[in-house]
Order: sequence, then C-alpha cells, then structure tokens
Amino acid sequence: MILEMKVPSPGESITEVEIAEWLVQDGDYVEKDQAIAEVDSDKATLELPAEESGIITLKAEEGDAVAVGEVVCLIDTSAEKPAGKEEPETKGEVKEAPKKEAAAAAPVENKKESYATGSPSPAAKKILDEKGIAASSVSGTGRDGRITKGDAVAAVPSMGTPAGGNRGESRSKLSMLRRKVAERLVSAKNETAMLTTFNEVDMSPIFELRKEYKEAFKEKHGVSLGFMSFFTKAVVRALEMFPAVNSMIDGKEMISYDFCDISIAVSGPKGLMVPVIRNAENLSFRGVESEVKRLALRARDGEITVDEMTGGTFTISNGGVFGSMLSTPIINPPQSAILGMHNIVERPIVKDSLIAIAPIMYVALSYDHRIIDGKESVGFLVAIKDALEDPVELLMEGDAKKALEL
Repeated sequence: MILEMKVPSPGESITEVEIAEWLVQDGDYVEKDQAIAEVDSDKATLELPAEESGIITLKAEEGDAVAVGEVVCLIDTSAEKPAGKEEPETKGEVKEAPKKEAAAAAPVENKKESYATGSPSPAAKKILDEKGIAASSVSGTGRDGRITKGDAVAAVPSMGTPAGGNRGESRSKLSMLRRKVAERLVSAKNETAMLTTFNEVDMSPIFELRKEYKEAFKEKHGVSLGFMSFFTKAVVRALEMFPAVNSMIDGKEMISYDFCDISIAVSGPKGLMVPVIRNAENLSFRGVESEVKRLALRARDGEITVDEMTGGTFTISNGGVFGSMLSTPIINPPQSAILGMHNIVERPIVKDSLIAIAPIMYVALSYDHRIIDGKESVGFLVAIKDALEDPVELLMEGDAKKALEL
C-alpha cells in the first residue's frame, strides 16, 4: 500500500510551510514516528514524523514552499524492512544525511550550453581577455568549477587595490521564519506611529538582593535568581498602572486586557523567537524564572510550538545579554509596546549630591503613539525604573525572603 504523507497544519492561520531539511534520503526505509524532515512555518520550526513504516519516496526538495495538505512524500507500507537495518537514531542524535553521490555522478542534461570543467563562460572569457588575465589563474565557483562572470570581475584588480585577495560571496535562501520576521518588522515600522522613550536604572538594589539570596534561591527552587523575574514583575506592575500600554488596536477599536501575557524575545537556532509567559501577573519570582528557563530551553532545542509564541500582550527584549548598550526596539505587532533592556555597566552618577559609581542599565520603551500618549509612555518607564530601584518595597511587599519563598 502506498501512503501519501501530507503537510499537517502547524497552527491556525498558517497556510504553507517550507521544507527546511530532509532527515532521510529518497528510498530509505523509515520507521513509524521517525522524524523524516524539519519544516519551517512563519513562526517556528517543526519536525515531520513518518505516519507509517516503509520505503519513502520524497516528493519535495529542501527549500520548497508547500501548502498545508500537500503531499510531500510517499511511503510504501508493504515494503519489508531490509535485513540488518538499524533502528532510527533518537532525536538529538540525527546525523546529516549523506549526499546522494549516485545522483550527483549521473549525467545531467543541461538545456543551456555546456562547458568544460574549469572553463570560463562567454561573458567571463570576454572580461578575462580584455584584462589579459589567464583563465587558469582564476578559481571558478560555477557548476563543475566553471568560471562565472562574477569570478572574472572579482579577478580584475581595481585601482589601488592589490589583487589576489578573497572576494567571494555566497547566497542562501532566507528561511520562512526569517522572511516572516522581516515582513512583520517592516509592517510595524510602516503601520504604527512608533516612538521610543529612554531612561536609566540604578541596578544596585537588585545586585544586592541577588548577592544575598541567589544561592539559597537556587538550592531551594532549582533555578537561578536572574534579572528576568525582576524585569517581568516590574513590567506587570507598570502595565496595571498604565493599562493603555497593555492594549492593541483592532480597526477602529482599542482592545485592553486585564491579564499580562509577556512575550520574551530569545535567540533560537532559526532566529529570533518570542515565546509567551502566560498570566505573568499570577507568577511568583520562582514561577517566572522557571517559565523563562523552560521556554528558553525549548526555543534553543527547536521544540517551541506555535501556540507558545502566540497571543502576547507586551514584549520584553533583553539585548543586554549580547552586550547592547542602547537600542530602539521595534514593536511586536499587534502589540502596542515593547521594553528594551540593555547591558549593565558601572557608570558615574550623582547620589546625595556626590559622584558615585553604580551599575547602570539603560532602558527603552518603543510604543504606538496612536493609543499611547507621551505622558503614559514616560510614566510607564518611570514606573519600571522605580520598581527596579526599590524592588523590596514595590515588588516584594517589603519582605524579600517571603517573596522569594525562602
């Protein structure tokens, strides 16, 4: 029996995916539930498992965009398992499939003019002849080592520039996830009245709290007491004070939320991802840190789902982990605001009329001016600053040990 494997729907509103990588070769014997491919949607990378055991025939190439419901491979379920066939490797141990040497070695009919190995194309030959450059001195990057026009142009020395340096280039197709991120960022710039306001935060009180309690916190809860729990708790407090920041535009209406689903921007193997901490207003410091760790690990391992990255009401982007001093983050639509956190550096500040050195972090709030006024945006950022500079009173109700569940 020949089973047609179709692309399953990875989530609501997603109509097509892209074959990122085949994990098996055409003609391989696959086991039921074995991962046979990785597919990119516009929100996440997902694995495609075999629906039955049998010999597989691939019907799509890597990089192809295929519609949900389209057949991507066939499985001959009547085929017997080859003798000596090993069990498929478990997830995390999948090795790169070897190149199809037989297919590569087979003669390929080329409708265009064929060239000898290493020979220049007509356009390249013209350039080399004009410049008096021997074809044998140029490395070709075309098929079978053919010298392309680009190779010839790169081989021509320019005025004041020594020849012989590496001037190659490469092209690679953007993943569907990266293309969608690009579309959304451009859309946010073009369709919102986006402004950014800045402030600075003295992180000394949080440094002191972490120094005093981080060991006991980790020993009891199994997670580190990082900065994200303080940032998230400060954001929840500010959103409750300024509900317009926790709102979205839908046509001619403004939707406001009485819950805080906080998106956190993390770097994954396929690019930027924004998993969501649901109902962050109900989480303790331990709860936030545990959820941040869980989502970050799932994003890093490529296990994050579309549902886990959908529906946030506000985003926190911590570029400080990469060394960013200051930035103007772009709103994550349809949200109306995003908070950018940055690196913490010892800087001179004035305390009690004296110059002192303190760990300072710059913060930035980008917001949609269509529904958030300057007074609200500045007030929101000041509320963040106040909470981070006085965390015991404003985030822990005056009792740090109780708030940290120690």
